[in-house]
Order: sequence, then C-alpha cells, then structure tokens
Amino acid sequence: MSMLDKLKSMLKGHEEQTGKGIDKAGDYVDKRTQGKHSGQVDKGQDRLKDEFGGGDRRQPPQS
Repeated sequence: MSMLDKLKSMLKGHEEQTGKGIDKAGDYVDKRTQGKHSGQVDKGQDRLKDEFGGGDRRQPPQS
C-alpha cells in the first residue's frame, strides 16, 4: 500500500476537516509569499481537494 493510499484511507469520512486544513495551509503560504503565487496556490488547493475530498468543491449546479 502506497503512502497516498494510506492518506486517502485515513482521511475518508473527514472531507470537511480535510478541506479546512487545505484552505488553512494555502492561506499560510499566501501570507508567507505575500500573495505573489496565489494563482499557483489556488490550483494546488483545488488539486488536493480533488485528490483527498475537500469539503467545498466547486461543481456546476444540476438542472
């Protein structure tokens, strides 16, 4: 079992807390870099949320 699989199994069922942690880490990086890399940080946050199931993923509304 790879490290990624272990992380996914540990975080399963805790998507909201995972999303909050990812957001908090991204905000910290933005603060430390004075917003110079906010675009890249946002992309990284989105990819992490997709991978680990972050709480507030943006999905188009269903009709």
